[in-house]
Amino acid sequence: MHRETVENVAFRAGYLAILTFMLLPLAVVVATSFEASGQLLFPPENYSLVHYRTFFEETTWLSAFDNSLLVGTGTTVVATTLGVTAAFGHELDDGRTGQLLAPLVLVPLLIPPIILGISMRVYFVRAGLNASFLSIILAHTLWATPLVYFVMRSVFSRFDWQLLDAAKDLGAGPIQSFAYAVLPNVKHGIFVGALLAFIVSLQEFVMALFLSSHSTETIPVVAWTALRQSLDPMVSVVSTFLILISIVAIVAATVATNLEWLSKQLS
Repeated sequence: MHRETVENVAFRAGYLAILTFMLLPLAVVVATSFEASGQLLFPPENYSLVHYRTFFEETTWLSAFDNSLLVGTGTTVVATTLGVTAAFGHELDDGRTGQLLAPLVLVPLLIPPIILGISMRVYFVRAGLNASFLSIILAHTLWATPLVYFVMRSVFSRFDWQLLDAAKDLGAGPIQSFAYAVLPNVKHGIFVGALLAFIVSLQEFVMALFLSSHSTETIPVVAWTALRQSLDPMVSVVSTFLILISIVAIVAATVATNLEWLSKQLS
């Protein structure tokens, strides 16, 4: 065998091993959600959908799921707005301000979430926003905005800025030039960034634990509380839903970034 063939096989084998190692725990979680008894058993002794029916009957889990969707939606709107505008402004700024923006945006990702949760709890208590949905949304925005920002930086790096100049030359204002010249060409990137922000918010736990109350608890917080009491298969059910939502979001992001390729294949 040629050396390149051996290296290619070794790379594929290593990649497959890492992928299996990462996906195996997810398979275990999904499998335990179908256990008929009230215990977490793998492999399940008896398969049943009883815990899925229970999930849709318990107001605690449904309320937490609604809270997670509300927080995730709010985080997506705020983080996408901040991330897109920051990346757009960075591309238009050739001075030192633009050079300092990227490190500043990255700072929240480098701070441990427990530190962020404690410090923001103190701040929001003084601001009168503690245990509110707004406080959790703003906390999650700290993590979601950098992801949107760097996604849009990559998107804007491939954008033809002569289109923006042409729009300005034709008399379009700042908002019109962005809406008609920039937005149609970067909308897929914005969609991907928004999905990443939603996934981050949906699964974030530590900051939500510090900032939520009984009425604003998200799914990860309720799941953590349930695990402290017992190993309930209901946690696996909830985790399965979160996994499915993440998979759907990833597939949607992949499709959004390859719509042009798909159109060529289908034509």
